[in-house]
Amino acid sequence: MFDEKRAARHGLALTAAGLLALAGCSTGDAAAEESDRVIPEPDGNLNATVEVVETYDHDPGSFTQGLELGEHPEFGTVLYESAGLYGESDIRIIDPETGEVLASQDLPAEDFAEGLTLTDDAIWQITWQEHRAYKRDLVTLDIIETVEYEGEGWGICYDGERLVMSDGSATLTFRDPVTFEETGTVDVENEGGEPVFSINELECSNGTVWANIWQTDQIIGIDPESGVVEAQVDASGLLTDEEAAGADVLNGIAKAEEDHTFYITGKQWPKLFLVRFV
Repeated sequence: MFDEKRAARHGLALTAAGLLALAGCSTGDAAAEESDRVIPEPDGNLNATVEVVETYDHDPGSFTQGLELGEHPEFGTVLYESAGLYGESDIRIIDPETGEVLASQDLPAEDFAEGLTLTDDAIWQITWQEHRAYKRDLVTLDIIETVEYEGEGWGICYDGERLVMSDGSATLTFRDPVTFEETGTVDVENEGGEPVFSINELECSNGTVWANIWQTDQIIGIDPESGVVEAQVDASGLLTDEEAAGADVLNGIAKAEEDHTFYITGKQWPKLFLVRFV
């Protein structure tokens, strides 16, 4: 299926070497150099896979960019989802067990929605190249405030004290959850000290930042203090061949109610999976 990011970066050579062998996709002038960057093979003792606990329906029209579980006063336990593509971007509240869209709001046609996260009193939804973040009401999804930021927006999560944001490079940026002001950065690398590029959708859980790696079926667990990758999860093979034929890449990870379980899906995936990392 069509991927705006892939089209915009069609000149980049993407290669595989082990689980995370992949040419990085960075921002700005550095993009021209990305074809030379290859992620080294990961350390074997960090590898894991996924065990499927439950499978649910998911809207195959949703170009999923962000996913997070939350409690809504009217709908109960829900998933907040950010869906991308120009002219199709929205934010929606869905029933995780049925895939039903319970509420939604469209973004302006010139916006390409990316990740989203919930803080104690609001939603932050970011955009790809429009340099805008929307602070939204948790109940109505209405925009409370719009802020500007530099660079691209890919993924975002909230660790209870700060926002953590990715831009497709090997760097995570920390931000104030109220003002969205930048408060610091950390470079992500494997245990061998090699940078890990193409960090995409994020989920903060129990002191770890979990991240999808763009255009792969891999999820990594990052120590946000050191930037070191502490775990690498192979999430391949979740869709059948028939389902995969109409779907795009893995993207979307949300911690579930039970410890060590997560909801994961992808762009235009017909299924949502509740999984355990093993």
